[in-house]
Amino acid sequence: MEHSKSLSMLLALDSLSIYRGLLKDKVISKLKALLICLNKEDVELRKIVNRFNDFYFELGKSNTLSLKDYIINQITFDENPFSFKLPAMKFRDSDRVLEKAVSHDLRNLQLVSSLDPSMIKAEISALFIDNSAKQVIERLPEWVIESEPTTDSLDHIQRMKDRFNSCQQWDECIEDLRNFHTTYGCGIYAHYIAFVWEKTEGQGYLKGIDRPDAITLNELVDYQSERSKVIENTLQFLAGCPSNNVLLYGDRGTGKSSTVKAILNEYHNQGLRMVEIPKAYLADFPLIIRHLMNRTQKFIIFVDDLVFGDNEENYTSLKAVLEGGLESKTPNIVIYATSNRRHLVKEYFSERAGLQSGNHNEEVHAGDSMQEKLSLADRFGISVVFSSPDQNRYLKIVEGIAASRHLTIDKERLQREALQWALWYNGRSARTARQFVDWIEGQYIIEGSQ
Repeated sequence: MEHSKSLSMLLALDSLSIYRGLLKDKVISKLKALLICLNKEDVELRKIVNRFNDFYFELGKSNTLSLKDYIINQITFDENPFSFKLPAMKFRDSDRVLEKAVSHDLRNLQLVSSLDPSMIKAEISALFIDNSAKQVIERLPEWVIESEPTTDSLDHIQRMKDRFNSCQQWDECIEDLRNFHTTYGCGIYAHYIAFVWEKTEGQGYLKGIDRPDAITLNELVDYQSERSKVIENTLQFLAGCPSNNVLLYGDRGTGKSSTVKAILNEYHNQGLRMVEIPKAYLADFPLIIRHLMNRTQKFIIFVDDLVFGDNEENYTSLKAVLEGGLESKTPNIVIYATSNRRHLVKEYFSERAGLQSGNHNEEVHAGDSMQEKLSLADRFGISVVFSSPDQNRYLKIVEGIAASRHLTIDKERLQREALQWALWYNGRSARTARQFVDWIEGQYIIEGSQ
């Protein structure tokens, strides 16, 4: 690799404008430091070797040793004036000048992605010609030049990567990038379909979930009537029509949470995303909404196993969002909550006693407070009840799950052992049925291997 080639790579990075934020990326910043080092006079071999391995270490941490794949990945998810503006509005003719800058950046990034480790080693060798240096340089690790096949990307992400790999010039991908960002957004919202709200040292943030629960609607047996109400509301939401917040409540193990997760897996290709909020962080609702309100995707905020004790702050935050205040009323957000109880806020006998109490420490209008607590569930536009199945319905669920797994087990044996399992363990429920089929499938496999 000639010195002019090394300098051209460095100038390509320096020339980034729209994608300039990538210069802060750990891998690319370490690569730039290496290129700078190569173009300095009187540089020491130790310094170059350290810069080389700093870059290689960061690339290896990224789960790929293909520099080309890494840069394509960064382009796909980068938040910049081009990718962030697209979902919010249509480009005017005057904004085409922005596309010219994008085109220029893509050509520069393609040049950098073609960097060959053997070329780097050749330039280092030209700087240090003694034999001891030659051995050190030859032993420097190498990265992969071409893209490597992957199977774990979402379909829309894989299509974008394939487009980059199939075109001769990356600036030919501008139209594909425009469509990608318009449909799926950018940043973590294009990368992941599911998130959880977490806190570190008091600071809340959205953490993308690499492998969300893969349950599908086809795997859920029975409860079609209950599930159809939630699906119908979701489709209205995705279509931009008026939709409701939904409360799924009822007996444990009946598939309430599985229904919500399966809906995400069914419709994420239409821009649906899900954010799970632990009950302890419900007071962060206003902050979460500010994170999501200007995004192109539609978000289901998912609260699992919802119930309130005496945490007035969390209760008040959820109540304000459900009532649709000026800030909380956003067309791209709905709340889906599950609970095992119809009354989401715990009510105490002492509160009822307060209605006739002569105790001066009791609230004067205790009845108003009690009714407010009991009415929280009513603030959800749609409430769907999931009840424990009777024996016939339970057996129907067991048979449906077994059939979906192609288990050829005698029906009489299947039913007999399914009822026995329900007696031994958690009673009749969709969850119990699935746990039983997991067990008997294992028994079936072991019996077949003997």
